[in-house]
Amino acid sequence: MNKYYPEGKLISQASNKQSIQTIQGIYEAKERGQILEAKAVMCDTDHNLLVDLPCCKGIIPRFEGAVGIDDGTTRDIALLSRVNKPVCFKVLSVEEKGEDKTAILSRREAQLEAYENYIANLLPGDIIPAKVTHLEQFGCFVDICCGISSLIPIDAISVSRISHPRDRFYNGQEINAIVKSTDNYRIYLSHKELLGTWEQNASLFKAGQTVGGIIRSIESYGIFIELKPNLAGLAESRSDIFVGQKTSVYIKSIIPEKMKVKLIIVDVFDDDETDKSFDYYISSGSITHWEYSTKESERKIISVF
Repeated sequence: MNKYYPEGKLISQASNKQSIQTIQGIYEAKERGQILEAKAVMCDTDHNLLVDLPCCKGIIPRFEGAVGIDDGTTRDIALLSRVNKPVCFKVLSVEEKGEDKTAILSRREAQLEAYENYIANLLPGDIIPAKVTHLEQFGCFVDICCGISSLIPIDAISVSRISHPRDRFYNGQEINAIVKSTDNYRIYLSHKELLGTWEQNASLFKAGQTVGGIIRSIESYGIFIELKPNLAGLAESRSDIFVGQKTSVYIKSIIPEKMKVKLIIVDVFDDDETDKSFDYYISSGSITHWEYSTKESERKIISVF
């Protein structure tokens, strides 16, 4: 059973709370080699992370803050950005000066263990939990375990095109991802395969219905409107419409052999609230092949793992 999760998953668990509550629990966690979590409350001028432990002071020295800090392959922003957030760690030692006790912690050691026991065993097609950490124009960075980062490129987020990953995700969101490929300890991810095929998504709709959508693209030949993250339809062009607006649309026809949904815009309006939860068609296990296209379609969209 996997025990390596994105940071923040352990902090509220009873076993974690019990271990960090007393100095005896800290010593026992050290002996067991247990990975713990607590909140980082400060990054000092030397870029050491100070950790909020109920029983004593906790410190993650800079070089123990993450794999790659020592050789410069990981920048110090990876430490600064953890302030006021949960961090995972293993206990290296406890320093005692009179009544004062300071636990010396290592996030790096937790990451190395996760690399060896979890990441090294991942295979293409494996479905794993992940947590969104930040969004860039080109893709979404996620924590796949113990603060170890991986990227979902924007074109792998969904079949329905988006202009920015924030159209689909938000920071701190817990999602699933699928391992696209591996290269030593580097993991490359995708997401769209978990959101269903054209047929699975189109089966939720019928011609003659009026449903909600989001305007995703305005082209000279028509307007693409997202009905589901993996399904968009095309409506005729009209003026005074902007990408990102909500709309209600009448479904004129659904054509499986062309993988097309023809729409008529009923109304367009502004609404900042967007449901960014997902109905995953696959949420665990592993797959080797995924075909978005219908059997009747000449156009094929396939992922092979």
